[in-house]
Amino acid sequence: MGNTQSTVRILAPASFAFDFAAQQYGIFSKPNMLDVHNQNLAAFSPYPYFIGAFFFPQQLFQLAYLWKLCRGEGTPEERTTMERFAWVYSLGNVCIGTWMFFWNANDLKTSNVFVIINTLSQLAYMATLPPLDTKSTPNVLTHICSKTFAGIGVLDLLHNTSAAYYRNVAPSTLVQVATGVGFAGAASMSDWIFGGCLVYNLVALSVGQEGGWGRLLGGYAALTAGIVGMKNWFYPRWKAQKEARGRYSQVDLDDAEERV
Repeated sequence: MGNTQSTVRILAPASFAFDFAAQQYGIFSKPNMLDVHNQNLAAFSPYPYFIGAFFFPQQLFQLAYLWKLCRGEGTPEERTTMERFAWVYSLGNVCIGTWMFFWNANDLKTSNVFVIINTLSQLAYMATLPPLDTKSTPNVLTHICSKTFAGIGVLDLLHNTSAAYYRNVAPSTLVQVATGVGFAGAASMSDWIFGGCLVYNLVALSVGQEGGWGRLLGGYAALTAGIVGMKNWFYPRWKAQKEARGRYSQVDLDDAEERV
């Protein structure tokens, strides 16, 4: 157990540093990641600056998570939650960092392999997370890091796959319908963190696309936001109010029976 803790406390920050260094290479090299993006526009190419706007705050959450992980803060259960995620977190950073070198080399089919590994591993691990506990900072940070990695991974997968295999190909009717159904279905099973990422993905895509397809993606973003809001905000409150009314009605009935 001690060796495992020591390993992840070294591996996780080292993977973050590797990914951060690779991102700097991708930004400042020639051609840079934006140049490659512009050369390979496809139906799922997002507005590129949305990616940077996503990763900046996400990296702050990562640093907070790493700080608590490396210091061993929290209860034994909280430390276990952070340490288990650290393995797939490290894998994700290595995949994203390695992806950058192939992306900048315009080898999009190879870069897509690393996107697939990262996205599927993040989605699979997200499903195993313990319940969100808003009173536990380590738990919340783990959920945010895990679900934002998985959320942006969905966009990465759509983007890299379309750019690698379907450059300058308009989306068919089937693809357009499947996109709406897929995001709506995912939203119906998502909490506010992952669901928010899905909405962000669609907004980034809608701004990055033009014409009817861009407008349709914007509509999907609004629909997805509505589903996420309904599931995580309106429905729980409606259910709580209904249960409360039921309890009050039962109390009134019991009081009436006692008087009789």
